[in-house]
Amino acid sequence: MADTTEAGAPGEAKGGRAAQLAHTGLRSGWTTGACATAATTAAYTALLTGDFPDPVTITLPKGQTPAFALTAEELAAGHAMAAIVKDAGDDPDVTHGALVRATVRLLPPGSGVVFRAGPGVGTVTRPGLPLPVGEPAINPVPRRLMTEHVAEVAARHGGTGDVEIEVSVDHGEEIARSTWNPRLGILGGLSILGTTGVVVPYSCSAWIDSIRRGVDVARAAGRRHVAGCTGSTSEKVAVAVHGLPEDALLDMGDFAGAVLKYIRRHPVDRLTVAGGFAKLSKLAAGHLDLHSARSQVDKGFLAELARLGGADEELAAEVASANTGLDALQRCAARGVPLGDLVAERARDEALAVLRGAPVAVDVLCIDRAGTIVGRAEPRGRDQG
Repeated sequence: MADTTEAGAPGEAKGGRAAQLAHTGLRSGWTTGACATAATTAAYTALLTGDFPDPVTITLPKGQTPAFALTAEELAAGHAMAAIVKDAGDDPDVTHGALVRATVRLLPPGSGVVFRAGPGVGTVTRPGLPLPVGEPAINPVPRRLMTEHVAEVAARHGGTGDVEIEVSVDHGEEIARSTWNPRLGILGGLSILGTTGVVVPYSCSAWIDSIRRGVDVARAAGRRHVAGCTGSTSEKVAVAVHGLPEDALLDMGDFAGAVLKYIRRHPVDRLTVAGGFAKLSKLAAGHLDLHSARSQVDKGFLAELARLGGADEELAAEVASANTGLDALQRCAARGVPLGDLVAERARDEALAVLRGAPVAVDVLCIDRAGTIVGRAEPRGRDQG
């Protein structure tokens, strides 16, 4: 729903992403949703039997059956608490090592399963997310997993399955400041996430999912103009130029394609693409993933653009052999060739090609590392001519 710290989809059992992980030696981990499910299972089992299963085993959506060791447990009349330390494997996940707690309380027959946000778990305060305003930020798949495991424990040990599940994360409110949650209107802590229960190291799926949720929130708030920005500096420039509110800013990072493809299906009136010159030169050259490991600045392409802007062959050769994109930009600027504008215009046209006629006008802001605008393309789109 909001955090950009957990993966959304592991590889298949054979080949694909799983094979890549085996090749690299990277270790997968478990989502907060999986940890909360395991803690819930242990706590409810203890309520019905008097004993905590340790380790506790759960079944994930794709059939994996991981076992989790309990870090803390507490049993009292009418409620039980179990806690698990989240292991994100080799992923650089800000929630790695967080203590996820589930406190389960018995409810009268017919009450069903009720979810509560404990300390460190956020509450939804804006529309546009998969949960209604006022609900604990416990995503739909973890809710389903916890409900299914409660039903299994009830069937095994003679319970009714009517419980309140309070999920909390120690220091979760502090950790959440490093996620998208405050921007998306999830206040008070983290989201309990995971569509598969598995964290895949260095997966892009969680970031892309947060981009989509950002678009959803902006649309639900009635925003007609959003900005996809490659970083915090370009965000500041987009705000300064267009006066956009925080919930209209999309932390695009390297995932230009994710922004464009989602907005193609869920249009807004206007999209500003803002980013560093080098990254946007990759978009201009037709790359939708701007990460340095997956696309490079094409200085030959920049030389061709420079020629279109009036560069002679000497300057074009200098651009083609420049050390960096910024070096190429500076050489052109010194001779009056507007390479920044040419890159911005071509990036805009590539964005429009991905949008495939969706009713979205696109403009582009190219900046240098200091946040100075070095290239700009005015809005163009289906309604702009």
